[in-house]
Amino acid sequence: MSFRTRRVLFGAPFYVIFQFFLLKFLFSYFGGIADIYTAILVILLGLLQTVPMFFEENKSTKIGRLFSTLFGVWEWFLVMIFIDEIIIFIIGRFIKIPPAAITLSLLIIIPIGIYAYYNAHKIVVKEQILNFNNLEKDYTIAHLSDVHFGSIRHKQIIDDIANKLNDLSDDCDLVVISGDLADGSSAVEEDDFISLKNVKIPIIFTSGNHDYYPGLENVHRACKKAGIIILENEGMEYENLNIYGLSYSFDNIQMPSREELKSFIKEDKINIVNYHVPIGWNELADIGFDLQLSGHTHGGQFYPIIWFGNLMYEGHNMGLFNKKSKNNKNSYLHVTTGVGSMDIPMRWGTKSEIVLLKLKR
Repeated sequence: MSFRTRRVLFGAPFYVIFQFFLLKFLFSYFGGIADIYTAILVILLGLLQTVPMFFEENKSTKIGRLFSTLFGVWEWFLVMIFIDEIIIFIIGRFIKIPPAAITLSLLIIIPIGIYAYYNAHKIVVKEQILNFNNLEKDYTIAHLSDVHFGSIRHKQIIDDIANKLNDLSDDCDLVVISGDLADGSSAVEEDDFISLKNVKIPIIFTSGNHDYYPGLENVHRACKKAGIIILENEGMEYENLNIYGLSYSFDNIQMPSREELKSFIKEDKINIVNYHVPIGWNELADIGFDLQLSGHTHGGQFYPIIWFGNLMYEGHNMGLFNKKSKNNKNSYLHVTTGVGSMDIPMRWGTKSEIVLLKLKR
């Protein structure tokens, strides 16, 4: 049983209780139903959600992916209903809310949900300009993260990314994936990323936390079959770029010391660190890295989680950040909102993005 499944099962009792009281409160607006029927509905929904998950871990199927997607959408609607009910409850303490207004506030979630689902499945390309003094020529890096290949976003997202990258290949030098290529909600087979083999530019990958859930060795095997360059606490040079892949580790991988990282720095090159989480920027910039590439946050993925993401990551939730390092050089952190989506295939307030980082002289 994978770590992800154990996590879901551990949280299942809390989720069942939450869903019961949420639906009970919702039904009360429309006359209510007996608690026993609400309980039966919640248990049935829970079984339909968790049973396919066990099969998906061993072999992904169309029916398993369908149920995973349906319940991912259902979870989003539950979150939105919960927020809606909190607002209704607070306002209702002060004024009487007409039933029609309550119904409208619930119905408006539906068009938002349709947009959020469509928006999550549309890959957009953005551009950011980064200025450096010691470049011999300009470079363009396609930065993406958090693909979350799994039960909800399966081979179609890999095909879509490959097609999009090939469209950009004439203007791009490198592709860098900052972790969570896989999700852990389904098994990863050797040929699952094979579409990326047709991409005409080099692709570099360093693991994120979710890549461990289906087995990091399985993710690596699929990457190698697709011709992807794997950097796990190791580096490589690409012309004037010196790139280090700093792994996300659950103590499975020996992490480098500060001295080892410092020994990797080359003063005559642009030093780039690919690290899944947008933390440690100050220390990594102090070591000598000119650019940190991260993901993990999804930018919060949808409102109101976006606001919590900004607080959790001290404002480094998404976008490009710049400061002067100790030696007065530009130091950048780029946090992408990701190209896929985890568990809930909805985006409202963020985009599924590939960002072209244009490194300029």
